[in-house]
Amino acid sequence: MASLNITLPPLKPISFSLFSLSQFHGRTLPHHHSSIPTSSLPILPHGQIQFLKFKTPKITCTFSLIPTTSGIPIVEDDESGFIVVNFYHFVYIEDPEFEVSKHLSVLEELDIHGRIYINEQGVNAQFSGPSKDAMSYVKWLRHDQRFTDILVQISPSSGHAFPRLKMRYKPSLVQFDLGAQDLPLLDPSMRAEPLSPSEWRARLKSLDSNHDKANDDHKSCILLDVRNGYEWDIGHFQGAQRPEVDCFRTTSFGLSNLQVTDSDPLVNVDKDKTDILMYCTGGIRCDVYSTILRQKGFKNLFTLKGGVSNYLKKEGPEKWVGNLFVFDSRLSLPPATFKPGATTSSGSQEAPANSKFARCYICGSQVNELRHRNCANLDCNLLFLCCRNCVEGLRGCCCSNCKTAPRLRPVLFGSVRYQKWHLYRDSKVREEIS
Repeated sequence: MASLNITLPPLKPISFSLFSLSQFHGRTLPHHHSSIPTSSLPILPHGQIQFLKFKTPKITCTFSLIPTTSGIPIVEDDESGFIVVNFYHFVYIEDPEFEVSKHLSVLEELDIHGRIYINEQGVNAQFSGPSKDAMSYVKWLRHDQRFTDILVQISPSSGHAFPRLKMRYKPSLVQFDLGAQDLPLLDPSMRAEPLSPSEWRARLKSLDSNHDKANDDHKSCILLDVRNGYEWDIGHFQGAQRPEVDCFRTTSFGLSNLQVTDSDPLVNVDKDKTDILMYCTGGIRCDVYSTILRQKGFKNLFTLKGGVSNYLKKEGPEKWVGNLFVFDSRLSLPPATFKPGATTSSGSQEAPANSKFARCYICGSQVNELRHRNCANLDCNLLFLCCRNCVEGLRGCCCSNCKTAPRLRPVLFGSVRYQKWHLYRDSKVREEIS
């Protein structure tokens, strides 16, 4: 533990929020105390700061350090505050079932909810919990030399973002219809070359420049979004393409041997000369799919290291339009969640207001009340973007056929989400028995 004394004007107590603390990293204080010389502040490593007590005219600050290799500062003003943690790592695990039992022995002592999957090729984790518990698990994991260099990504949450903990062995770390368990994911040369967020941003600028040229002398490049359709609906990189499929698990672009023009953006491209830039939320889907494309003969494959969430934290919303879909109860996060105060090249703190791509799945409108919802039909459960009018008109369903289905959940308005579908199923069964 270490202490830091900061002199403030007398009789002016100060309070810090999560976002103001995120700027307190050897650079700046919150705006209303920006007159304090930054030269007197230390460069704080990846760690937590706790303000223990207030004095006049000084504040005594005590902070503890948490090791990291990600370079992403974690700053919390309350160890009981909740965070969401995401990471994945490809590494050979000889006995994954034993590995699962080891993790469970640690997790049973912590307040952690989420999905943590392990198999012979590594680990894929998304979980929430109080900052102290969540980072205790991360710290424990990094003590294992196989996981010392994992890239851990963190975002704030108002509480648990997952209903419970699911920690188990899973044959495939990513759901994919063609199967991923037999792919050579442990061989880095078979995966796409990772680009840092700054390198990715430079490539996007270069892509814009090439598109503006009148000739085709430059090397061709394709920017691909490999996420699900409902993720694309609320945010994506400018100039990106994506296959016309509902979800990643059914993606097949670049895999057909038929030289025909269809919705596949990789049909007829030169596999030796075309740069393929791929991105997803956290990076794991790109690693998996790039391995498949590599086996199909594509040479120049690049991926965004850490995915969009890492880019928004490092570079802000430059070239990004809209919000980022996340796979927990929060569903959608604005860019400012990842990097408060970040601006685009135009000086705006938000991504461009051009959200014309976001439309209601049912009526195609672009109203401000668009929200992701699951279809009320238990046997459909489609996640789709819907406006309030269509929620009322179709009773929470995605189409008129689902509206007449035999097993319907109640209509939910606003940001309220359905509980697990089996709870409604079991409830209906109990009603029939009674």
